[in-house]
Amino acid sequence: MANLTCISSMATKRLLEEAAADFHTQSGISVTLQSVGGVLAAKRVSDGEPFDVVILAQDALDALANAGKVEPSTMTPIALSQVAAAMAETAPAVAFERADDLRALMSSAARIGYSTGPSGVALISLIKEWGMHDALAPKLVQAPPGVPVAKLIADGTVQLGLQQRSELLGMPGIRILGDMPPGAEISTVFSGAVCAAAPACKEAASFLAYLASGRTAALKEKIGMAPAPAR
Repeated sequence: MANLTCISSMATKRLLEEAAADFHTQSGISVTLQSVGGVLAAKRVSDGEPFDVVILAQDALDALANAGKVEPSTMTPIALSQVAAAMAETAPAVAFERADDLRALMSSAARIGYSTGPSGVALISLIKEWGMHDALAPKLVQAPPGVPVAKLIADGTVQLGLQQRSELLGMPGIRILGDMPPGAEISTVFSGAVCAAAPACKEAASFLAYLASGRTAALKEKIGMAPAPAR
């Protein structure tokens, strides 16, 4: 049976690790995974590394399709991910139900951590929309590619961190406050596609179909994601 190679952003690492094991059990097809920062993953596919499957935020995948690096007809929505906020597990309890609560937390935090991925881009846009960018810019700390925001929280580099819930769940030293409150929601659809130079196109397509199927719904819920809406 074929051995697929798959590259993804860190946000889907847990999903893919567990799903790949079940897919192998069901199909006999093994999947070798590489999960890195989303910007780096897109660059490696763009540079022509011979992966079978790439899984990234939808906008990044669209850019690869436009550049001819993936097969557009194979693009498959896989998971919907919400951004959540977290603080150190030793931090005092705070209100986190309204957009005003988030604004107050951002104003009071000495440092605010965010990611290089789509959630980080959306967060900066939200801060600008609120007219808070000039005040908050000196506090913003962008995690290096591949470094979880949770690590910055746990080691005290930042007091408040915002990232995909799936990347915060289970990380030591932090407490998740909740998903972004109403009026400040940030969601990302992660999709997959067969790479243009994939050695195993048929098997790659079957892996994408499996990831989008109901068989992975419970796993997505467990890691803080949800099935993606159809395009």
